[in-house]
Amino acid sequence: MAWRSCTVLLRLSGEDVLRSSVRGRRCPHSFQQRSGFRKAARKPESRKVEEELGSAHTESSEAATPRRTSNSHWEQQAPPSSPRAFGRLVRPLVFTVGFTGCSFGSAAIWQYESLKSRVQSYFDEIRADWLQKLRPQKRGDVRKEINQWWHSLSEGQRMVTGIIAANALVFCCWRVPSLQRSMIKYFTSNPASKTLCSPMILSTFSHFSFFHMAANMYVLWSFSTSAVSMLGREQFMAVYLSAGVISTFVSYVCKTATGRFGPSLGASGAIMTVLAAVCTKMPEAKLSIIFLPMFTFTAANALKAIVAMDTAGVVLGWKFFDHAAHLGGALFGVWYILFGHELIWKNREPFVKLWHDLRTRGGPGGGGNGGSSA
Repeated sequence: MAWRSCTVLLRLSGEDVLRSSVRGRRCPHSFQQRSGFRKAARKPESRKVEEELGSAHTESSEAATPRRTSNSHWEQQAPPSSPRAFGRLVRPLVFTVGFTGCSFGSAAIWQYESLKSRVQSYFDEIRADWLQKLRPQKRGDVRKEINQWWHSLSEGQRMVTGIIAANALVFCCWRVPSLQRSMIKYFTSNPASKTLCSPMILSTFSHFSFFHMAANMYVLWSFSTSAVSMLGREQFMAVYLSAGVISTFVSYVCKTATGRFGPSLGASGAIMTVLAAVCTKMPEAKLSIIFLPMFTFTAANALKAIVAMDTAGVVLGWKFFDHAAHLGGALFGVWYILFGHELIWKNREPFVKLWHDLRTRGGPGGGGNGGSSA
């Protein structure tokens, strides 16, 4: 059952649910305000929220209706001089490389610290079990039931629980009217925006529609067990966070090259990396569509179909999903399994050794020359 969400739900959970159609509305904003087709006056705050969110509501189940329109507010975010200048992508490129390096470096340190504390944790668990046997058992203890449920989850499911909680928190922030401007600025990625770097990672945890978030998180939950058992929790987290930034950068490049600017948000790019990594590692695994469980296919064929569809979306300019981010995430997942694991993760030993030396010299009982104090 863990495999049955991969194909259809991923197509339904595209990142580009907030993208506006720049082609369809070429008239300047001032001309639109002077036109005779004015709507009735509304309250200032409701009009302000609608202008800022614009086409954000198209990511709901009503996105396919004729009511889906672009918003002139997004068009004004394009840089006034040379909007297709690739020089604006230098900072995002540096941020992508730096963030990816920090993610894998932090994961290596995290793994080192986890291994070092494993022995102490083992004795702590023995002591806790011994004390629990001495204490009288309480019936209906909610905390005990929660602990039992938590320990019944796989390591991968426990790992992505924090990611799901972070996405749920950001989703709730979208519902607060006073936060709308900040959410649009920092939690949607747009190469035409003044804020380029921080939204590359923050938009990975951002969903405006509940269906968008639920679909993405279900796919992530379904593939989490296989991905974490294959990579380990530390490496999985580094790959997931790096995938979010890399897929957003690919989206930046595509939007800048085509001139189709617009905001994007969602975890689809990072989830595509997880899906592609699992399908590349286990190509013969049998998958099925959640609504059509009687039809099965191999993971390799599913990955080929997804990559082909996103490639077509990029070439043909489909706008409902951010196909460039999907394609970038999928290609990163394939590359990491084939080459990245050997090039990055297996060469972490010098960095871990450096951290060990620094920690030993600076840790409790460590002298300046590495000797122990009397």
